[in-house]
Amino acid sequence: MIVADKKPIEEIIETIKEYTNILLLGCNECVTVCEAGGKKEVEILASALRMYFLNKGKEVHIDEITLERQCDHEYLEEIRDRMDQYEAVVSLACGVGVQFMAEKYQSTPIYPGVNTCFLGVTEQRGVWSERCQACGQCVLALTAGICPISRCAKRILNGPCGGSTKGKCEIDKDLECAWQLIIDRLKALDRLDDYETLFSIKDWSSDRAGGPRKVVREDVQE
Repeated sequence: MIVADKKPIEEIIETIKEYTNILLLGCNECVTVCEAGGKKEVEILASALRMYFLNKGKEVHIDEITLERQCDHEYLEEIRDRMDQYEAVVSLACGVGVQFMAEKYQSTPIYPGVNTCFLGVTEQRGVWSERCQACGQCVLALTAGICPISRCAKRILNGPCGGSTKGKCEIDKDLECAWQLIIDRLKALDRLDDYETLFSIKDWSSDRAGGPRKVVREDVQE
């Protein structure tokens, strides 16, 4: 899932302090799971902002809506007949949702309410960690399901490097060496011979180097 973190309320206030009619827009998908931008977080932020403006003696109207998703046309269309009511929107979706909102409603300022961090997993409640950088050429079949692109600090495809010590990365003594994890996993699967196979040079053209990417599926297009 996409993992995000709440922006400091001071930063949000700074972006909207000149407005008097604001919509807080949450998302029921990834940001709900990581407890950064779902219905509950929208309610908490709305309450905090109302309290702030009340203490400042400024009358500000704040509405709260949480959509199923902010990355699909059909869900964004649900608020079309209400958008003219607002001077600004604070979107608590990921950066994708914020941008899609801005593309769809170009006459209304759309501000982010969260910082989008990475593609990751829930290790435990309140702890999320990165697992994927969406590089566009997945190698997990060759690395026993552990990604060296996202989990190795140097993104090395034939590791480990000379800096790792006792299974830890040289940049942080608490960070597991991704290649040690890969080796241990290969051993557990009785596939250690696969470690002897060298990776060819990765095709980075499917990564971010080529600009914004797009996936087109003609079999599902209408």
